Amino acid sequence: MDRIDAYLILNLLPDIGPVRVRKLVEHFGSPEAIFAAGRKDLIRVKGIGQEMVERFVDWENLIDLEEEKRRMADHGVSLLTLDSENYPAALREIHDPPFLLYMRGHVEPRDARAIGIVGSRRTTHYGISNGKKLSFQLAAAGFTIISGLARGIDTIAHEAALAANGRTIAVLGSGVGNIYPPENQQLADKIAENGAVLSEFPVLYVPDKKSFPLRNRIVAGMSQGLLVVEAPGRSGSLITANQALEQGRTVFAVPGPIDRPTSLGCNRLIQSGAKLVCDAKDVIEEFSYGLAPELDFGGGEDTPQEWQDLPEAEQIIMRVLGVDELPVDHLLEQSGLALPEVNGALLRLEMKGLIKQLPGKYFTKLI
Repeated sequence: MDRIDAYLILNLLPDIGPVRVRKLVEHFGSPEAIFAAGRKDLIRVKGIGQEMVERFVDWENLIDLEEEKRRMADHGVSLLTLDSENYPAALREIHDPPFLLYMRGHVEPRDARAIGIVGSRRTTHYGISNGKKLSFQLAAAGFTIISGLARGIDTIAHEAALAANGRTIAVLGSGVGNIYPPENQQLADKIAENGAVLSEFPVLYVPDKKSFPLRNRIVAGMSQGLLVVEAPGRSGSLITANQALEQGRTVFAVPGPIDRPTSLGCNRLIQSGAKLVCDAKDVIEEFSYGLAPELDFGGGEDTPQEWQDLPEAEQIIMRVLGVDELPVDHLLEQSGLALPEVNGALLRLEMKGLIKQLPGKYFTKLI
């Protein structure tokens, strides 16, 4: 048995977990040595009971290793293990780093400069606007944007990073061959081309309540800091923020109106010591040793860019908009562009301060 197979088997067996695997590897010297050990040697390891010993001994009757390998091949999946050179260094430092990550795409050394961005699945216009702006600006400034591919702020963060031609990494609470939510399959494919889609769960794993908090610790663990854009008083984003604090990461939060339940979580985080964020420079300063870089994020309502100099897709959208307030469906029909092109152009134009999104997914020009 080789090392990769041993890690896969450990990951496929139920109720093992990264902390227990670390103890076993420290005891036996390698993951493959675990399966070469006898019952008497296994039972001597602290925290390993008789039931778990039998799983190690009888693993071939409990899981189908070759079928999992076929699924990996079908979905273009490679593996990162704690032994891999490109395993994220920051993630390795947490209490319970995943010993194995399924990966579509690739991670790079520059991904060490990363910001996790999370928030509510049920977003308001306020959250959408700030999520787009901050994610776009941070990606344009060279940060890799890490999030969980969930509906709402996660999706917005990934899309904005891609629109900025930046890198983004999605960490899943499902298997990489079972994208959740399913409507984000196309987004996951794009992320794999411009970053990575990661999961510690088997390829076709169906998400459950336990898998999302486990996912969240990876989002926090891979990031230098965690930015919460919008969150109510009870939110999975706050769990991620607490995990980030436990891991020694800096937590940032966007303040919101005090009379909106959707802002309560962020406002409470700021009360508790999270750094208040008004724009991307508030985050960037934290990792520039107090020196605020001089950055130009592409204008705004006060300094509009001449739209005639824009890329072709953005020019088309500007022409179609005219002086009207139009929905995405109309822009799609009149522009002749594909939906991903329309969405990307709209996001870039919004970041450049040339258009504005209105309630109901209507758009209007600002110049």
